[in-house]
Parts: sequence; structure tokens; C-alpha cells
Amino acid sequence: MHGLLGLNWIFPHFKPSFVTSSQHIENPDIILIGSGVMSATLGTVLKNLQPNLKIQLYEVTEDLAQESSNGWNNAGTGHAGICELSYTANRGENGEVDVSQAIEIFHQFEQSKYFWGYVVREGMIDDPKKFVNPLPHIAFVYGQEQVDFLKSRYEGMSSHHFFGSMEYTDDRDVISNWAPLVVNGRDNTPIAATKMDRGTDVNFGALSDLLIQWLGQQHDCGYATQHRVTDLTQNRDGWEVEIQDLKGKRKFQNQAKFVFIGAGGGSLPLLQKSGITESKGFGGFPIGGQWLVCRKPEIVNQHLAKVYGMSPGAAPTMAVPHLDTRVIDGKKALLFGPYAAWTTKFLHQGGSFLDLPGSIRTDNLASLIKVGLHNIPLVNYLIQQGLQSMNTRMKELRNFYPEAKTEDWELIDAGIRVQAIKKEDGDAGIVHFGTEVLTDKDKTISALLGASPGASVSVNIILEIVKESFSHLLETKEGRQRMKKMVPSYDENLIDTALATRQSILSEQAEKSLQLI
Repeated sequence: MHGLLGLNWIFPHFKPSFVTSSQHIENPDIILIGSGVMSATLGTVLKNLQPNLKIQLYEVTEDLAQESSNGWNNAGTGHAGICELSYTANRGENGEVDVSQAIEIFHQFEQSKYFWGYVVREGMIDDPKKFVNPLPHIAFVYGQEQVDFLKSRYEGMSSHHFFGSMEYTDDRDVISNWAPLVVNGRDNTPIAATKMDRGTDVNFGALSDLLIQWLGQQHDCGYATQHRVTDLTQNRDGWEVEIQDLKGKRKFQNQAKFVFIGAGGGSLPLLQKSGITESKGFGGFPIGGQWLVCRKPEIVNQHLAKVYGMSPGAAPTMAVPHLDTRVIDGKKALLFGPYAAWTTKFLHQGGSFLDLPGSIRTDNLASLIKVGLHNIPLVNYLIQQGLQSMNTRMKELRNFYPEAKTEDWELIDAGIRVQAIKKEDGDAGIVHFGTEVLTDKDKTISALLGASPGASVSVNIILEIVKESFSHLLETKEGRQRMKKMVPSYDENLIDTALATRQSILSEQAEKSLQLI
């Protein structure tokens, strides 16, 4: 495998069909497809790990990071398990809330903060405020059943060193001080909330753009927008990639030893075209999204937090309602939602209503049918969401913000998440509301499928890809030192209570670099 991904390969049968430019690297070691946070992170990690790597990135849209990573297409929550009640949905045999998933998500997000702190300290990004800002994370519930659930959740989480600073209250005056909009005008129904001040708001689109801009300035690295990858063919030298220049109206080929498909909703069709055995049986289930947005300063300035609630019925985990402060391009706004919607498109920009039917294959048809039959409540929920009126959407908002006025809010489209569907033990297909990474047996191609918590734990996901496909870069003393410099907790389990002090020190160092404290 070391020879497969080594740097001394030559391509005797490859004849490039275009002239080298600053944005076109011929015969690169790595081709990245898509300009979201996953491709941006992988490219940056690998270039820092092995500076003489040749890397080329292709993006279909005119600008970078315009799909799921775009600031308006997601909540911008630095998912750390603090306020997301969907990560603690299960109860153990004793009836107590199981907080293990929240602990794991927190651990993974810490790796992201460590890496982002590194890129800021190294000058790859000059100002962290361009992509990350401190913001309290609050879980808010109403009704006695939900209050009891939140109290159990708090007791389980606050006992772990990750969440030692979490606060709990059912006092309306305290909650009003934390987030006045959720209390003002509310009836006497019992309410409760938890809060941690060490939350974040992240513009993943800006982060992706900044990392790719840095990457494009490095020797033997380039990126090209308005270039669609249309096919992938495996050969003895790795992968021949067919690219369509949308502006120049021409097609050409490039060759790489390793290909990463990080194209969001566009990943599944390309994975299917690769023909690798590991892709057989996989399908995709697209879910669209919408937000209600308020930009009025007199309202926005009253709510400085991300406030998450309980998932309504059949709603997917990515549709858990939350009222969020967003900071995009230095401007604050409030977002509420997301409202899910039925769609057959895989991409927000450049997608087609034929994407879903076009992805159906003989090897995934059974899984798709089984998912449809086993998830009828979900399908009904998506249709209902897409057909609801503004008045209905405002009614849901008023569950969070009782005094909300329709004229203060506008409805905008958000991104599209294509949930991975695969066979489980040869049985029914399952809709996965997580992140799925597929890598072929030769370790020459990886594809990313799925969604939340996705972007927040991008560094953890990328580290797994590096360990699997570029392990030779980590086997030298120099390689390990470079990785530990980027992510000081690499190969450490900071969940262990014995490492609580080290985790606290590393977090403080990262947060100082990111100007979060």
C-alpha cells in the first residue's frame, strides 16, 4: 500500500489534455471533489503532513462551499453535544438518560477546535472571527415530561468533566436572563433549560473558503471552480478522472493516485460511477430544508445563544427545532427551524429533480423500497412540512418565541442533505442520520455520505481517512510530530477522566487561539 500512494509514481499511459495553469495541477497525488469543509480539511491536513504532495480540487459551482457548508445552509452550531437533545434520546435500563453519544460528540468536536487553533496560530487564517465566534449553547424544554427528561440528562452530563460547567434551572427568571425571547409571553407550563457558555457559532462556508484559498497558494496545489467531475475510472495508476469545464465548454481528464469524493449530495452518483465493490447497495434519501430568518437588530440583540428543543414526532434528527444566533460575514441574524421538505434533488445548486430516480440501481432498489415502507411516518412528515403555510410555520416558532410576529421573519431555502441508505446485515435498508465514509479495499478512493453532525466533527472524520489511506505518512517520527502539532490530542482518548486536566489545558490553548475566551 505504501507503494500505491507513494510519491515516485509515473504515468506512462497518461496524456494530459490541457495546459498546466495555477489552478490545474497535472497528475496530482490527490484529487478532491467538492469544496466543502471535508475536502478543505483533508487537503489542509495532508499538505501539512506531507508538504510535497500535489493536490487538485474541483468544484462545480462558481464560488466555493455553496452547498451544505454554506453559512446559510446549516445552523452553524459547533456540535459538541451540549444542547442537542437528539444525541441523548435513549434511556438506559434504569430509566436514566444515556449521555454516551453526547460525550463522544464533544470529544470529536474538541479535535476540530484544536486543528482550527493550529491553522490560526500558523497564519493560514489571519482572523478566527471570520469563521468562529463564542456563543452559549442552551437546551430548552417545556411540559413536565420534558422537564424531567432534561433534569436526568443534566445529571448524567454534568458528572463528566466535559460538561462540568453546565448549568441547569427551571427558574423562569434565570431562563429569561439567558434567553428572554423564549420566556416572554409564555403561559404557566413548566419549563427548564441547561446552558454552557463555551459553545460556538461556526461559519463552515467561510472556514472552507479560507482553507482552500490557503491550499491554492501552496506549491503544487490548485483548485478550479465551475468544473464538474463527470466520471471516474480505476486503472493501474489509481484513478482517471473526467472533468467538464462548465465555462469553457470542454471535457478533459486528469489522473490521481487517490480521490476523495466530498461533494455533499453529489457524492452518491460519483461513488456509483466509480464502480467499487463497497458502493454496491448504497442509496440516498434527500431531505431539503428551510429557515425562518429575522434580521431586525432590536430583536436579534435580545437573543445571543443557540437554543435547541425536542424533536417533534417523526422529524429526523437534523430537523430538531432551534432558535439560533448566527454570525455570517460579521452580521448577526436569528434563524429558526429547520423546516424539512420533500425533494428529489441531491444538490441545492445545479441539482436536478431526476437525481433521486437516477440514483436507483438494481443493487440498491430493495434497500430503497424497504426504507420507504419502514419510514412512512417520515415521508408523510416531509410532505406535510413542504405543504405547510407561513402561519403554520409561525405557530411552531411561537412554541419557542411566544411573541414572534410574522412580519419580522422571512422564509429562506437551506441546504439539501442526502442521507445514506445501506443494507444492514443483509436486511432492510436504513436511513442513516449520521456520516458514512466509504473507502475501497485498495485505499485509493474515499467518499463521504450523510449529514449531521458532519461539519462540526470534520477533523475527526478526516483523521480516520488519513489513518486508513495514508498510514505510511504517520509511521515516521516526523509524520507523527506533524500530526500531533496539528491535533495535539491525536491518538488520545480525552474522554478518560484521568486525562481531564490535559483536555482542559488543550481546550484553553485552542480557545485562546480562536479568541473564544
